[in-house]
Amino acid sequence: MTTYAQHVSRRATPQSEQAEAKQVENSAGGFSFALDKWSRLNRFLILGAEGGSYYASERKLTKENANCIQDCLEEDGIRTVAEIVGISDSGRAPKNDPAIFALALAAAHDNVEVRREALKNLSAVCRIGTHLFQFVAAVREFRGGGRALRKAIAAWYISRPADNLAYQVVKYRQRKIGDETWSHRDIIRTYGRNQFRAVPSAAHEAVIRYVVRGAGDMGSREVKRKVGPGGNYQAVSEAPAILEGFDQLQSATAASDVIALIREHGLTHEMVPSEFKNDVAVWGALLEKMPMGAMVRNLAKMSAVGLLAPLSDASKFVAARLADEEAIRKSRMHPLALLSAMKVYASGRGVRGSLTWTPVPQVIDGIEEGYYLAFPNIEPTGKNLLLALDVSSSMMSPNIAGLPGISPRIGSVAMAMATARTEANYQFLAFTSKSGGPWARGAALTPLDISKRDRLDTAIQKVSGLSFGGTDCALPMIWALDNKIKVDTFCVYTDSETWAGNIHPHQALKKYRRAINPDAKLIVVGMTSNGFTIADPSDAGMLDVVGFDTAAPGIMADFTRGNL
Repeated sequence: MTTYAQHVSRRATPQSEQAEAKQVENSAGGFSFALDKWSRLNRFLILGAEGGSYYASERKLTKENANCIQDCLEEDGIRTVAEIVGISDSGRAPKNDPAIFALALAAAHDNVEVRREALKNLSAVCRIGTHLFQFVAAVREFRGGGRALRKAIAAWYISRPADNLAYQVVKYRQRKIGDETWSHRDIIRTYGRNQFRAVPSAAHEAVIRYVVRGAGDMGSREVKRKVGPGGNYQAVSEAPAILEGFDQLQSATAASDVIALIREHGLTHEMVPSEFKNDVAVWGALLEKMPMGAMVRNLAKMSAVGLLAPLSDASKFVAARLADEEAIRKSRMHPLALLSAMKVYASGRGVRGSLTWTPVPQVIDGIEEGYYLAFPNIEPTGKNLLLALDVSSSMMSPNIAGLPGISPRIGSVAMAMATARTEANYQFLAFTSKSGGPWARGAALTPLDISKRDRLDTAIQKVSGLSFGGTDCALPMIWALDNKIKVDTFCVYTDSETWAGNIHPHQALKKYRRAINPDAKLIVVGMTSNGFTIADPSDAGMLDVVGFDTAAPGIMADFTRGNL
């Protein structure tokens, strides 16, 4: 007898074929569910499209995400701006670049209310000078100047306290964005027409004049005074002290003077002349009040000059700060930035340039502790979790958010460790090949001997030597079914660019529910900003979250408990 039904079964469809009408072909040739526009917007805002993905170029992926942003703006522009601001301001993303790009698109939208909402939130998204440079470089690609835009950019300067404004203009003096170099002087002269006639204080006026006319003309029109035979203008009391301190720093000839100015005015390493950048005592003075982000970014340099060394006071200071939960939270350090810093620092060699250093073990330990602290505190669920990691070739490049050393494959391990560290009952699995080496076509599943007590680098090493083939994301459910293991939540870390297997993951979950646990859930952790997911959006027991969203572990825990 011929069993025709098996060829059109809705219970087991090969992943290379469409199982549901709402499925679409992914970039690898398999079929997945399409993310809704709002979920894809969140993926882009958190993961970006820098470097593209294994299957799509950066240009293609960026254009797809730009179209998604425009679709969201068309449907609900105010909500779109709120999403952009919320993710940027909360520190949920490792980089602010996607949010700045999206805000520039919103600021150029046809709807005047959407433009007004975007420009009203310029300072909330563009919090530092570099962000403003990026926004201006982007928005001019989408629209002209316009009074509203000029007014919003002027407000970025005059709405902040004068001391903070002075700090911004000397710390972030200029940046190269694409083929152009932007400075505060360029922006104020280009967009400041008639916008700075009325400023909140003489101190604000002094800063603006300092930017536009230079250090010799900081005083207000009423109180400026000539000094010296050349008739130059000297700073007056209205100007924030950091401006004069910065100017004195540029003419300093002795390290002792540099150190004194750093301590007196709270100057940062960006302000220090290059001839003092290799002085260990200067870096020691900088470290005393160095912001957390700057400290993490300069660990290599401080080790290279000899400030960070085994058992040194500076190393102890750095390790203690990195393990300070309150300091990590206040700094809004993103866990992915810390993970990247740990990978680069432990290598002892810079990604660019010729800088080398000897890593200090206690500093590496401190970075790892900071990585876990950067995620909000999560209460254990007490449920049985199966954490399945996609380690296929498509997960090996490019780096997540363009951060050095963090491929989606490495990121999936680190992200899963953040969940496992809070739970008591979990099992790690990896998608691998049956035989024949790394490029074998047969998909398989390999249990991983990874414990929450493993160091991150140890856990990453345990997946680095595995053979991988076509990823079959249905295998975790099949494995649990074959072994009669009760799993409450399957967590699959993948790019959803899958094609292998004789049954789709959502069908395998339904089969598992019928046989073992009717309440079993599936969480798909998306590790790239494409538009695909293996989670069926119509199934309330399946959830798609964005990898390295700092809110993701908490959302996953609430979903596992049944609170979502």
